[in-house]
Amino acid sequence: LCEHALLSVQKAMAWDEKVYGREYDLDVFMIVAVDDFNMGAMENKGLNIFNAKYVLARPDTATDTDYQGIEAVVAHEYFHNWTGNRITCRDWFQLSLKEGLTVYRDQEFSADMGSRGVKRIDDVRLLRAHQFAEDAGPMAHPVRPDQYMEINNFYTVTVYEKGAEVVRMQAELLGPEAFRRATDLYFERHDGQAVTVEDFVRCMEDASGRDLSQFMYWYHYAGTPEVEVEGEYDAAGRRYLLHFHQRVPDTPGQKNKPPFHIPVRVGLLDAEGRELPLVREDGAADPSLVELRDPEQTLVFLEVAEEPVPSLLRGFSAPVKLRFDYSDAQLHFLMAHDSDGFNRWDAAQLLAQRMILGLVESGVEEVTAPDDYLETFRRTLERADEDPALTAEILRLPSESWLGDQMDPIDVEGIHRVREGIKAEVGRRLEELLLAHYRRLDEEGEYRIDAASIGRRSLKNLLLEYLVAGGGEAGRLLCLEQYRRGHNMTDGMAALALVAHSDWPEREEILADFAERWEDDPLVMDKWFGVQAMSRREDTLPGIQVLLSHPSFSLENPNRVRSLIGAFAAGNPLRFHAPDGSGYAFLVERVLELDAINPQIAARLLRNLSRWRRLDEGRQAHAREQLERVLARPGLSRDLHEVVLRLLEP
Repeated sequence: LCEHALLSVQKAMAWDEKVYGREYDLDVFMIVAVDDFNMGAMENKGLNIFNAKYVLARPDTATDTDYQGIEAVVAHEYFHNWTGNRITCRDWFQLSLKEGLTVYRDQEFSADMGSRGVKRIDDVRLLRAHQFAEDAGPMAHPVRPDQYMEINNFYTVTVYEKGAEVVRMQAELLGPEAFRRATDLYFERHDGQAVTVEDFVRCMEDASGRDLSQFMYWYHYAGTPEVEVEGEYDAAGRRYLLHFHQRVPDTPGQKNKPPFHIPVRVGLLDAEGRELPLVREDGAADPSLVELRDPEQTLVFLEVAEEPVPSLLRGFSAPVKLRFDYSDAQLHFLMAHDSDGFNRWDAAQLLAQRMILGLVESGVEEVTAPDDYLETFRRTLERADEDPALTAEILRLPSESWLGDQMDPIDVEGIHRVREGIKAEVGRRLEELLLAHYRRLDEEGEYRIDAASIGRRSLKNLLLEYLVAGGGEAGRLLCLEQYRRGHNMTDGMAALALVAHSDWPEREEILADFAERWEDDPLVMDKWFGVQAMSRREDTLPGIQVLLSHPSFSLENPNRVRSLIGAFAAGNPLRFHAPDGSGYAFLVERVLELDAINPQIAARLLRNLSRWRRLDEGRQAHAREQLERVLARPGLSRDLHEVVLRLLEP
C-alpha cells in the first residue's frame, strides 16, 4: 500500500538534487499517515504528517488520479524541507513565499515525471475554475494578503496556485539558467532564516540584473488581469503587428490598479500550420516572449511573408484572461496545427464554449452539434495515437461550472441541458468511431502507472462517457462490462460514475455491490459517496440525506465530509443550485453542524456559495437567506464568521 509513496519520495529527492541542487540534510525521512486530517499533508521537519489519501494506494483501490496525487503531494511536502523549513516565512502574510514556490516546484516535478503538456492543462483548469472565480468574487485577496481575521482561511488557491504562477512567471522572465542562479542564491543567502517575498524577488533581481519592481504588483493586488489583443497585417511592409491592452479589474478594497508586468509567450503560424521565424522590430533576444508593462503596447514582427494565425499566451505563460477575436475557422486551425499543446487544448475549449453558450442563449429546444465540430472531433480522434492523453483533454468538454463562469446571470439548467445534448450528439453520430477506438484502447495487460498508460485509460474512459451519453445499448453494455471486470480502480470508477448518473435497472445492485466489497476501506468508500453526491439524477439530494445516516458516514471525518457534502456543493451544479434553494439549505445545515466540531472544514464548504451574486434573482434570494442564517447563529467560529461576512459584503 505504501510502495508508490516510498518510490515518490525517492524520485522527489533525486529530482531536487538534479534540478535545484538540494540534498536532504537528515539521515532519516519519515511519513505518518492518518485517516482524520483536514489538510492533504504537513511538512513537519523529518516527520511529515499525511492524510492517508496521499499515501495508501494499490491498483484495485486507487485511480490514476490518486497515484498522481500521491506523487505530487509527497514531493510537495519533501520540497518544503528547503522551501518552507530551512528557509521559512517571517510572518503569516508571507505564506505564499513557501507555498507558491513549493507548488511551482511540485508542478514541475510532476511534469517531468509524466506528460508535461497534460500537467499544464490540469493546473490551468484548476486555476481557472477555482482561483479565477475567487479573484472575481467577494473572497478576492492578493497573493500576499494584507489582513486576515483567521489565518486558516488563507490557505487558498490564490496563495497556493496563483502564488505558483507568480513564481512561474519569474522563471519565464529570467530563463532557465538565470532562474537556477537565482534559486541557488536564495538558498545560499537565506538558509536558516525567516524571510519575505521581497527577499525572494531580490534574489531573482540580483542573479539576473533585472528590475522586477513593477512585477511586485502580482503580490500586492488581487484580481485577474485582462489582456485584449488585436492583430494587424501590413502586406506591403511584410509586418505583423500585435496591439495589446491590459487592465486589472477592481476587487474588494482595491480599485484603480496600475498596469502589471506580464510575460506573454507567442508564436505565428503560416497557412500550412508551420511555425514562422520570429524577427522583432525591437530586436528582443527572445522574440517569442512579450513583456507587457504599459496599459497599451504594440509589438511588431518583421519579414512576415503572409498573414499569420497568432498563437498567444503559449503554455499559459501568465495567469490572465486573454482575448483575441479568433474566427471559428482559426480556432479549428489552431486545434489541429499549433505546436503548443496547451494552446491546442485551449482552442478546443473556446470552440466548445462558443458552441454550448450560443445554443444556451438561443434557447433551442433540440440540441444539434454543428457538422464542423463533429468533423474536427473525428479528425482529432483519428490522430489520437500521437498523444492519447492530450487527445482526451482536447475532446473533453468544458465543465458546467466553467461555462457558468462565462455567463451573467448563470443559466444553470440551460448549460446542463445543452452540454449533455452535445455529448449525446457525439455519442450517437460518431458511435462506430468511438466504439472502434474504445475497443482498441481497452487493453487488459498489467496495470502500469506511466504517462502513456494513464493517457490511454483517460481517452478510453472519455469515449465510454460519450457512448453512454449517446443512449445506445452498446455504450450501456460496455459500461456494465467494464465495471464488472474490475481490472483496476481507474476503469471501475469511470464506469461506476456513469452508472450513478443513470436510471438503469442495474444501478442499485451495482452501488450495493461496490459498498459491500469495499466497506472496510475508508478511501474507497469516499469514492462511493462521491459518485452518488455528483449524480445528476433528480433524487440526488434525498439520496444524500439518506447517506448521512449510513454506518460509514461521519461528520467527524474530513475526507468523508468532502466526499459527500463537498462533492455535492462543488461538483454538482445542477442539483446544488436547485431553483427551490434546497441545495443551499442542505449545505448550510451541515456547515452549522460542522462549525462546532471542525470550523476549518465548515468555512471551506461555505465558500461554495461565493458565486451567489451571479445567479438569477430567485436563487440569489435563497442563497442570501441561507448566508444570513449562518450570520445570525450565535457563537460562530472565527473561521466561519470571516467567510460569511466576506460573502455578504455588498
